[in-house]
Amino acid sequence: MFVSVVIINYNTFQLTCNCVESVIAHTHDVAYEIIVVDNASTKDNADEFLIRFPNIILVKSPDNGGFAKGNNLGIRNAKGDVVLLLNSDTILTEDSISITAKRLGKLHNPGFVTCKLVYEDGNYQHNARKYRSIRNELLDIMRPILWLLSYRTRSKLMLNQHFKGDFDTSCDWVSGAYMMFYKTLLHYMPENKLDERFFMYGEDMLWCYQANTKGFTNYFLSSTAVIHIANASTEPSKQLRLMETMVNHDLQIIRLQRDNALYYHILKTLYVTKEKARLYIKNIAFILFGKRIR
Repeated sequence: MFVSVVIINYNTFQLTCNCVESVIAHTHDVAYEIIVVDNASTKDNADEFLIRFPNIILVKSPDNGGFAKGNNLGIRNAKGDVVLLLNSDTILTEDSISITAKRLGKLHNPGFVTCKLVYEDGNYQHNARKYRSIRNELLDIMRPILWLLSYRTRSKLMLNQHFKGDFDTSCDWVSGAYMMFYKTLLHYMPENKLDERFFMYGEDMLWCYQANTKGFTNYFLSSTAVIHIANASTEPSKQLRLMETMVNHDLQIIRLQRDNALYYHILKTLYVTKEKARLYIKNIAFILFGKRIR
């Protein structure tokens, strides 16, 4: 097994360097290569990566085509039979790539596979996800009902914020911050590549859904953890713009999944109302305490 680690850089030179250094420092039990794709950064000279890390592969995109397009560019230069998409704002603290790759080889019909992602303070990031449904949106709103169930039953049913990341599980979709898969999976994807319709945000859910439709199963592995800095802006206006983009992309995917117009509109109403209420509460907390809540 040979793993091609693809990292996208856009004006995050030091973050990307820290990520690359952590991969080199902690990856020992699997053969690998590191491919850094520079998405036409306007700060720093991308060639500096080769000075710092002469053994990596540097791919310079002529324009910033977004996350999916950048990853496809990296994959086209990949020699590995396994690909790991790794965010530039991640830090490895153990041999996570080897651990994930070995587990990948033992999974049944794997699509996209992730490991545990944690914030810098060690808190779990909820990167094992379920697709949205009317049932789950209602259960999430009426959370006291879920507490009547055992933790294991509740977490398997809902995943997302109801799951602590403390056991391996199949799931609907996984975070693109750390996403491993066999390169042959792309043969089953539209145009034999990662779908590029979204510039950023939501593409990981879309790819996982497309893998599901071809009979593949996506997995979350709890046996190793990677730090994902994920420094989302605390400024309320930026949070709102980000939420609007993510909701819009989620709704496009829901439309693909649900052919029933009435079902779609009920789910859309529940989802949008819930997310707006959640953002409102977060913004009030930010105003009162000067700290963004997750």
